[in-house]
Amino acid sequence: MNDQNSPLGVGGRKIKVGVVNYLNTKPLLYGLQLPPINEKIELVAAYPARLAELLAKNEIDLGLIPVAVIPELPSWHIVGDYCIGAEGEIASVCLFSEVSMDKIQKVYLDYQSRSSVALLKWLMKEYWGIDPEIIQAGDESYRREIKGTTAGLVIGDRALEQRKISTFIYDLGSEWRAITGLPFVFAAWVSTKKLPDDFISLFNEANGLGLLHIDEIVAEAAFDIYDLKKYYTLHLSYRLDERKRQGMERFLQIIGQKDSEYVPTTSNR
Repeated sequence: MNDQNSPLGVGGRKIKVGVVNYLNTKPLLYGLQLPPINEKIELVAAYPARLAELLAKNEIDLGLIPVAVIPELPSWHIVGDYCIGAEGEIASVCLFSEVSMDKIQKVYLDYQSRSSVALLKWLMKEYWGIDPEIIQAGDESYRREIKGTTAGLVIGDRALEQRKISTFIYDLGSEWRAITGLPFVFAAWVSTKKLPDDFISLFNEANGLGLLHIDEIVAEAAFDIYDLKKYYTLHLSYRLDERKRQGMERFLQIIGQKDSEYVPTTSNR
């Protein structure tokens, strides 16, 4: 029996969990592939912005989605105590350019992103004081356009690759921390319906397991473009603690301003 209308986790109905196959998610996914949790879930892989669409359409039950999408959901629940966050420099969410910020005339937005796009727009308007032409990328070809006075927002593994190419790198995690004094949450585990408490407990435990196996994850990834041990332990911060929740709340307040004008609620300059 696999009745889509059965209660979650009941009658053989597996919980569909939307995941991102970026390097930054590997510590969180490590435990989800092991028993007993892997017997209760079905993993659905997509890039962040696509996962948000799947969750909104109820095609998945739970997803590691961009926090910028949360206000668009009819109802939502933060699941567990883990996230994709940063206390400061994130390294894999950056605006890349060949010229200094004041000379940028065009900016391509990463089609895979939602939270990073919203954060970048706010930074450009309210703090950097630049007003370039904005172009929404539709596929990977936009990265070839990052040259001259054209910059581009790149996230994930591709950003770690882009660090080897671009002259100027503006790290969005660092910029947010400098302005607000708070950590930033790029993605969190979110569901649109209440999940069983026993499942959440099991899911949470599985999420934390990978953080105890970082060396193993680094070795298995065999990624030589960037120091993954540094990436996992210095740049990324996975625990959704009270400070990160404060940072997330502040960000949601900002993007929730009328007509998405990105007006800061307070000044921390």
